[in-house]
Amino acid sequence: MTWNKQLFAKQWQAIGNEYYLMGYNLVHGPVSSPLGRVPFGGRVPEGFSPEPYLNGIAMGQAVAGLNKAGVIACGRHFLLNEQETNRMSGGYSANADDKTVREVYLWPFADGVNNGMMAVMCAMNKVNDTLACENNKLLSGYLKSDLGFPGMVVPDVGSQSTSFGSANAGLDYGSSSLWSTTVMEAGIKNGSLTQARLDDMAVRNLIGYYYAGLDNGKQPEAADMFEYRNVRGDHASIIRQVGRESMVLLKNNNHDGRGLPINKPRTMSLFGAHAGPVMAGPNRALSVGGTPADVYQGHLSTSGGSGQASLGYLVTPFQSISAHAIADESMIWWIMNDSKCLPASDYSVGSGTAVTPSLTGYAEHSEVCLVFLNADSGEGADRSSLSNTDQDTLVTTIASTCNNTVVVLNVAGPRVISAWADHENVTAILYGGLLGQESGNAIADVLYGVVNPSGKLAYTLAKNESDYPGQICSGTDCDYTEGVFVDYRYFDKNNMSVSYPFGHGLSYTTFAYGSVTARKTNTKALASKYPTGKLGLGGQTDLWDEVISVSTTIKNTGQRDGMETAQLYVTFPDAAGQPPRVLRGFEKVSVAKGREEKVTFSVRRRDVSYWDTTAQKWALASGKYTFTVGASSRDLKGSVEVNI
Repeated sequence: MTWNKQLFAKQWQAIGNEYYLMGYNLVHGPVSSPLGRVPFGGRVPEGFSPEPYLNGIAMGQAVAGLNKAGVIACGRHFLLNEQETNRMSGGYSANADDKTVREVYLWPFADGVNNGMMAVMCAMNKVNDTLACENNKLLSGYLKSDLGFPGMVVPDVGSQSTSFGSANAGLDYGSSSLWSTTVMEAGIKNGSLTQARLDDMAVRNLIGYYYAGLDNGKQPEAADMFEYRNVRGDHASIIRQVGRESMVLLKNNNHDGRGLPINKPRTMSLFGAHAGPVMAGPNRALSVGGTPADVYQGHLSTSGGSGQASLGYLVTPFQSISAHAIADESMIWWIMNDSKCLPASDYSVGSGTAVTPSLTGYAEHSEVCLVFLNADSGEGADRSSLSNTDQDTLVTTIASTCNNTVVVLNVAGPRVISAWADHENVTAILYGGLLGQESGNAIADVLYGVVNPSGKLAYTLAKNESDYPGQICSGTDCDYTEGVFVDYRYFDKNNMSVSYPFGHGLSYTTFAYGSVTARKTNTKALASKYPTGKLGLGGQTDLWDEVISVSTTIKNTGQRDGMETAQLYVTFPDAAGQPPRVLRGFEKVSVAKGREEKVTFSVRRRDVSYWDTTAQKWALASGKYTFTVGASSRDLKGSVEVNI
């Protein structure tokens, strides 16, 4: 949710540096599947966004960062791995048509390959009724032939089921029990495996090692299990910057001194388990069997399962806000619990300072009331709900008494907040993902205006759980009937109202957008319906060439310096069969108050192409393309038309 390309790469290089210094050659990441088709998906927080373009840019920069650190990036889980329910041992088949696969789910992996991703992990699920790790069309077709992927395909745990079915489908690294020397030699002898395929597997196992420069002999030996090596470097500052820039200001009614940023309140109160530390921490036991509940009874800063961070420490909001309160000489109260909040008049703990120690007692005497909520998930189980009754009741209870209620959420995926988002006493909503060890500091930096909020939603916040097109599939066949209409594309197509749209995010300052202009930068390329380049990393090479340049200006019309992310959306000619608008560019710029900055979007051939299922090629549709610049998918500022 930072929408910051440079920060994507910076964060992942830091991750790569830690693995490199611990002696690891290959990292099982980044994750682009789950894409986020199903907002309930347990592993959604491991990935980036259900928007293929945003997901792809993040995926590409993550791979580039890991490569720069000198380790091999292994993208996962290939492909259509969108839920935990029935995932194990090919329990469900994700069924999608060719156009949907190409334009949505394969799109980010192309970015990864284009940036030098040298390993891919195939998934546990089936794709169109064939196990992903034994799916020739998936591995040898989409990945190796169409995307020009030169690296190795590795299996997820337990997802290789046969020796030669997997080898011939395109698996390159597998179980020694299925791929023993005896088995392989027998396979070559009886024709079940060719020498050429075995040689190809060997090359693919080695190519990433050389591509990442691991043959220079400089990497330290692999660390023992309990060996301590300090590999942190300056990563705490990077983590804090990511946290700051990714927090999204959804709502802020601060015209009368309420709302955000907080300005030395005389009295303040904190509510909710998410405000402070869990009973024991900072880490919980690692489990790939699912999280025990959808809500974490403490400050949530990482998801569970394979996406779980190992925290050396954790700064909670209570800790960081308390430091601010001390400096400001504010009086601060707290009730860090959200599961026993009713009846409010009966909930009493400890002793207070001049007021009754209860929800209403603290709330009615506070100039600002901060309510902290979270939503938890992880590998092994999907979320049962996108909201929580106890937490929602906590917000409405506080807001009924406190006319300056600020809600802070850190969530594993989309959270339905319609129960209280429009409450007149909920003056501000600050929303973000799971921020890691510097979480409390990053949140407080935004709350107190140390930094200007600049995050943007990476998915849509719907009004109801049932509004999302992708729901948990309980059967063995999961049909992706929505096709390319995922997230905001679906809501726009059906003209549905939402709580907050994709790409939304406010600031403590204001921005004015100028007119939008466009020019063709490669008319020769635009004269050809199909690409003509040779196969390279990520597909035909000319798919990655710029063909159009779009520009606008952003002026800071407020009283604070700030960053704004301008978003470019494209409307295709009808023949392309595309949604009303699709994201095809974004640029995050820092603009000083009173200043104006120019923003330019580089539009590649692939960005204005659709998948021609008949020709089996990326194609340009003849006709009018509309390029629209906006502050979100529904806050559109200006547009320009280009005929191709």
